[in-house]
Amino acid sequence: MKAVVYKEPFEVAVETVSDPKIEHPNDAIVRITSSCICGSDLHMYEGRTAAEPGIVFGHENMGVIEEVGSAVKDRKVGDRVVMPFNVACGFCKNCLGGYTGFCTTVNPGFAGGAYGYVAMGPWVGGQAEYLQVPFADFNCLLLPQGKEHESDFALLADIFPTGYHGAELAGVRPGESVAVFGAGPVGLMAAYSCLLRGAAEVYSIDHVKERLDTAASIGAIPINYDNANPVQQIKDLRKGTGVDKGIDAVGYQATSAGSSAAGGEQDEIPNIVLNQIIDVVNPTGALGIPGLYVPSDPGGIDDNAKKGALSINFGKLFEKGLRLGTGQCNVKQYNAYLRDLIIAERANPSFVVSHTIPLNDAPDAYSKFDKRVEGYTKVILNP
Repeated sequence: MKAVVYKEPFEVAVETVSDPKIEHPNDAIVRITSSCICGSDLHMYEGRTAAEPGIVFGHENMGVIEEVGSAVKDRKVGDRVVMPFNVACGFCKNCLGGYTGFCTTVNPGFAGGAYGYVAMGPWVGGQAEYLQVPFADFNCLLLPQGKEHESDFALLADIFPTGYHGAELAGVRPGESVAVFGAGPVGLMAAYSCLLRGAAEVYSIDHVKERLDTAASIGAIPINYDNANPVQQIKDLRKGTGVDKGIDAVGYQATSAGSSAAGGEQDEIPNIVLNQIIDVVNPTGALGIPGLYVPSDPGGIDDNAKKGALSINFGKLFEKGLRLGTGQCNVKQYNAYLRDLIIAERANPSFVVSHTIPLNDAPDAYSKFDKRVEGYTKVILNP
C-alpha cells in the first residue's frame, strides 16, 4: 500500500510499504478514506522528537472496515468508522476509568498509545491506504453510512475532542468568559467547544491573520498578540478584569510577539503562554492545557527546555487559587457525544479544514502547513 513515510527533518515521502494484516482476533483492517495532518505531526516532521526514519505518520483516521478478526463482534465489514488517535484496550484500569489516552496495555512500559507517533507504541499510522486497528470493537466509532459529513467526522479522531477536552479541563460553563491561546485547529476547536458549552465571551489569541479571521467567523473575539500584550488587550476590553477560564492550545512551541507568521525564523519562548494564561485568568478560575508539552525536546532553546523543565509563575498560580488540568485527550470520553452533535447539525467542525488533497500530495502539504503558507491550517488526505 501507499503511505506517508518520515525520511528526515522536513522531509516525508509517499512510498510503498507492507499492507497491514490481522495479527490478533480482535483486529480490524480499515480502508482509509480520510486521514488528517495534525500539528503534532509537525513536531516529528521538524525533527523535534526522537522519531526514526521509516515511521508511517497519521493518527487522525477514518474509513470503512475491510476485514475483521474472529473475535470482533460489534463491528463488521462495510462499517464506516472513525478511530480515536488513542489506541486503547478498553479493559485496563485506566481505560475502565475513562482515561483511554493513558492505556497501560497497548504500549508496554508507558501509559498511552497512538497510531503513527514516536514513543506511542508499535502502531503504524493511517496516512496510508489501510490501517490495522486493534481492539476494534472498542476503538472503532460507528458512523452513518455514505459520505455525508466526511470532513466533520474525520475531526472526531483528534482535534474536535481535544478542543472539547480543553474546555472540559477548564470547566467552562454557560455565561463564562474564556481566553483560548492559539487559533490553530485545536485552538479553534477549543473556542468552538466553549461556545457550544454556552460561554458568553471567548477570546482567541494568535497572530496569523487567517486563523484570527476564522475565529471571528464563529463568534470568538480575535486578539493579535503581535499588536500588544494579549493579557493587557483582554483586560482593556473587559474594563480591567481578566477572564473566568483559560485554555492553552499552543504548547511548548509558543512564539513571542513579532515572530514571523509565515516562514522564516520563529522566536520560541516555550513558557510564555503558560505565564500569560496565569496572568489573565481571574482568581479562583481554572486553566485547561491540552497543548502539547514534552519531557524531551532536542530543539529546545536552552538546557532546561530540552528536558521539558519550564519556568512558570507558580507563586501567582497559588496566590490566585487557580485550578489546572492538563494531559492528552481521552477521545472516547467525547467522540460519540460530538458525533451525535454533528449528525443533528448542531456542530460542524469542518470549518477549520483548509485543504482536502490526494495522499500523493502529502509531502507538499507538510511543507506548506509547516510554513503556514497559502492558508494551510488543517489538511485532510484522501488515499
